[in-house]
Amino acid sequence: MHAPSIWGILVVAVVVILLFGRGKISGMMGEVASGIKAFQKGMKDDDDKSVERIQATAEVDAREVDKSKDA
Repeated sequence: MHAPSIWGILVVAVVVILLFGRGKISGMMGEVASGIKAFQKGMKDDDDKSVERIQATAEVDAREVDKSKDA
């Protein structure tokens, strides 16, 4: 198989623009961008919660070690 020529790419682009229109394509891209931003925010929030859990667990473990040393 061979790579599509420039004319083939242009025909596909024109058909896509005619089917979806300029407004729908830009709207879809905006929705995709907001979805990516929401995903990144969710991942960041999840990482922050993980760090807090690790710190809380380390503090509890440190207290238990101190109690066992005192006993």
